[in-house]
Amino acid sequence: QIAVLGSFEAFLLAVFLAGIFQVVMGICRLGIIAEFIPSSVIKGLLAAIGVIIIIKQIPFVFGLSGKMDIHQLFIHDFSVILLKINSGAAITGIVSLIFLEVWGHIKSLKHSLIPPQLLVVLFGIGMYLLLPMLSPTLLIHPDLMVQVPVIDDMQEFKSSLTFPDFSLLGLHTIYVSAITIALVASLETMLNLEAVDKLDPRKRISPPNQELMAQGVGNIACGLIGGLPVTSVIVRSSVNLQAGGRTKLSAILHGILILVSLLTIPQWLNYIPLSCLAAILVATGYKLANPQVIIANMKKGFVQFIPFAVTLVTIVATDLLIGVLVGLGVSIFFILYRNLSIPLDVRIIQQDEDETVTKIFLPNQVSFLNRAVLVKALHKVPRGSQVVIDASSTYYMDPDIIELIRDFQVETDPPYDVHVTLQGFRNKFGLKD
Repeated sequence: QIAVLGSFEAFLLAVFLAGIFQVVMGICRLGIIAEFIPSSVIKGLLAAIGVIIIIKQIPFVFGLSGKMDIHQLFIHDFSVILLKINSGAAITGIVSLIFLEVWGHIKSLKHSLIPPQLLVVLFGIGMYLLLPMLSPTLLIHPDLMVQVPVIDDMQEFKSSLTFPDFSLLGLHTIYVSAITIALVASLETMLNLEAVDKLDPRKRISPPNQELMAQGVGNIACGLIGGLPVTSVIVRSSVNLQAGGRTKLSAILHGILILVSLLTIPQWLNYIPLSCLAAILVATGYKLANPQVIIANMKKGFVQFIPFAVTLVTIVATDLLIGVLVGLGVSIFFILYRNLSIPLDVRIIQQDEDETVTKIFLPNQVSFLNRAVLVKALHKVPRGSQVVIDASSTYYMDPDIIELIRDFQVETDPPYDVHVTLQGFRNKFGLKD
């Protein structure tokens, strides 16, 4: 979004507006937004995020500048790429990645209170200090290190803040960006909230609308002082639970610790190579988009796999919002297709040798999606016969269906010589039983 909008100040304005949208969403009780997204689209979104993370971070793992993405690795001559590799950063990144992979396969370490990511960061700091002692060529370039501003006094702290450019409020791209940030952050948060509730040993249910409003206030604040958008993160939340966190205070303390670290030990933070952080992100991305995830979705059948695959590919090729919308469109197509292909319960009852009765049993809920199937069933009724439409089990009937039945009675019945009998219709449907 920063690249699309052209400046960080414009982006901050979008973050500020995204926070307002989230507060409004919380007030309008839209915290259940994730419940309306098909699981295949959600899984496609998460897998796409994993792929994007891997694509963006692989160059950093191998000690290359972030300006070179994974696509460029394939179009450049291999000897040219080798010349651009920083040996110290590459060794740190590759070893970090191997360490995380090995750690994940040792059962006794999986539930360790010490997160492997922390060990990787400490390892990265050690490598940054140790490698130049072994050889000057192994020095990690400053461009491949974390660069947190070192603030010496309050005046310098104030000058480090960046503020949104409110003169850009008239640009429609600002609002598109704000809606994108609000939707993606809200969707990710609602999904994470649901996942964390399942991990909670006390099985409490988090209030989604309160979470949206709180996050909206946070993003308003971030936009005003130069921060990136905030959202819940499943990794930190699960580590919090594993460490015994039970209340909101643990999240507040987490924020305080980050702030204190930035203000008191920025020099040590600047000893962290980006390659070890990239290794952590690649490992995280792989968990979201590993081959088992794709195979598991393939096994669920064509109807589940196609929206998943379309969402994944579209997000990687375009962006998150377009990908989710396209995935939703594909899912809706399959929902419509399934509803149109599901036949009604139609039974032919033989009254005597010369007369048959066609009995059509309507389902529990009859929406406009059932219209085409009902029209087809009614027009199959033989001329000069009787048809009974049974709504005994129906609790909801779409106005379109009520109008269709009424029209068939009044307009189609006489010329077709089909006698229509209604049975089990409730008074609220407005049709005479």
